[in-house]
Amino acid sequence: MIKLKQGRVELQKSMIKLLSIADFISLTNALFGFFSILVLFSSFIDDINLKIHISFSLILLGLLADGLDGIVARKFGKSGIGEYLEAMADMTTLVIAPAVFVYFIYSDLVSVSIYRNIYLLFALLLFVFFGFVRLASFGIMKEKKLFIGLPASASTIIILNLSYLKVDFILILPLVVIIGAAMASTIEFLKPNKYVNIFASILIFLCILLEKNFYSVAPILLLTAILIYSVGGPIYKFLIAKK
Repeated sequence: MIKLKQGRVELQKSMIKLLSIADFISLTNALFGFFSILVLFSSFIDDINLKIHISFSLILLGLLADGLDGIVARKFGKSGIGEYLEAMADMTTLVIAPAVFVYFIYSDLVSVSIYRNIYLLFALLLFVFFGFVRLASFGIMKEKKLFIGLPASASTIIILNLSYLKVDFILILPLVVIIGAAMASTIEFLKPNKYVNIFASILIFLCILLEKNFYSVAPILLLTAILIYSVGGPIYKFLIAKK
């Protein structure tokens, strides 16, 4: 019995030793997504707008952590479980948390109609399905210079900002499905360079700091930039391929 307990302790120690610096950042990403959900249903914050902004900000911080873990992994090396851990963290922050966020935003509208509730749940289930498929297959279909399917980070920003800006309920449903399907598609998207990533990071910080002040300029700019990438990227890739 004593030997069995010692073996379990050693196994636990070895599990922790499997983690690299990048893995801890991936775990931080997952925690941001988890807390973003808890905030929405917390009874400690009475102001619903504050709840929404904190949850919105936590998901965006998770996005930044998702980008940072790749940078750290390339500089300091990655562990044997890093790829799996990153996918699990992304499923929390880039798929589940945004889906819950959208449902929370539109919950008042769907509560008055069972049909609206079913439509919204169906759209979000498809988004989660496509998101899981994309993230689970990312390691297998990974390319050096391009993404196969819309990156989960881009889809998250689009869904998150559309619902944060409270786009009409009729529009959000097809958009959720289309963006989800784009994640699991075979459409090729060019990988943004470091300057584009820095620009996106600045816009994310502005969204967190400025909230919806100044006519919601920060979330609108971020949404516009990601839409240009999502639509213009494949078109540019197609034009380059024809030359």
